[in-house]
Amino acid sequence: MSVKHIILSLAACGGLAACGDTLGEQALGGAAIGAGAAAITSGSLAQGAAIGAAGNIAYCQLNPGKCN
Repeated sequence: MSVKHIILSLAACGGLAACGDTLGEQALGGAAIGAGAAAITSGSLAQGAAIGAAGNIAYCQLNPGKCN
């Protein structure tokens, strides 16, 4: 993996902080970022979306004051 891919992936992961107000918005936002990161790194889009959605929901549920 090149340095460019790593930097772009880290930038995409930073977008997970934008949670959304509802559980559905949190899942969609995380899925979009996860799929984008997977596309940049030539990974599985479905797997990236699932990991992104789960990660964003978990973050937002554990840190509700940082999401809205």
